[in-house]
Amino acid sequence: MQATPQANPLGINGIEYVEYASSEPTAFGAALETLGFQAIARHRSREIVHFRSGGMNIIVNSHASRNAGIEGTELIAFALRVRDAAAAYAHCVDRGAWPIDAHAGAMELNIPGIAGVGNSTIYFVDRYDEFQIYDVDFKPIPGVNREPSSASGMHFFGVVQTIGADRAAEWSDFYRELLDFRILPEGEYFGVLPKGVLLESPCARFYLQLVQPPESTADIDWSERLTRVGFGASDIPGLVQTLSNRGVRFVEANHVHTSERGAVCYLGGTSFEFVRSHLVNA
Repeated sequence: MQATPQANPLGINGIEYVEYASSEPTAFGAALETLGFQAIARHRSREIVHFRSGGMNIIVNSHASRNAGIEGTELIAFALRVRDAAAAYAHCVDRGAWPIDAHAGAMELNIPGIAGVGNSTIYFVDRYDEFQIYDVDFKPIPGVNREPSSASGMHFFGVVQTIGADRAAEWSDFYRELLDFRILPEGEYFGVLPKGVLLESPCARFYLQLVQPPESTADIDWSERLTRVGFGASDIPGLVQTLSNRGVRFVEANHVHTSERGAVCYLGGTSFEFVRSHLVNA
């Protein structure tokens, strides 16, 4: 699939990291390891661990879990690679975004961010090449491979958020006006959970999916929030076999089952989606 050229004034260049708050960081970390992630560094002053796999970074933050009273594991943030973090932040705030106070401590890097869905944050990162944001706040774990390869070429494909009924237009405008995402035509979906509204990033390297509540939510705890991360790979059956050998069990139900298009698993108290990917240099 050819990416559609589009404006990208912020120089968005993919996802730098996703962040989870977890009251069970050891169990969640073990779950990430079955997906091929390796704990490579710990925060110098807070209970935060940096996991990496290929070009993907995941932050597991038990400090935030305690402060917010979160039980279990929740996806609370994602960070965008941009040309200039301060300029991206100013651009969004000028257009009406709510700024987030990062509460950086002494000798800690202040990463600018804006309020996202629910209590989540969208951060902006412009240090992701030779000098990275983790070099300031994190201390490497001795004896581990800091550049672990990803399973079957797995990479970030997108982030899914649930939204309120009849709120798709409002959230689509949010991402389009602030970050220059574009709405894909209705019916153009990826993976095995084809529902909601799909938005393509201006760099065409990842997607956001907005999912509205089903017709009946009487038995569903539905709220606006980030819900899961989507990983891409060119060979889903091969990836599923690799991860199955590591102990991952995939959802097999009437409405969701593993196919060449994708798969879903529940692991470490949260869900992950795997999607047959066309993305280049993701």
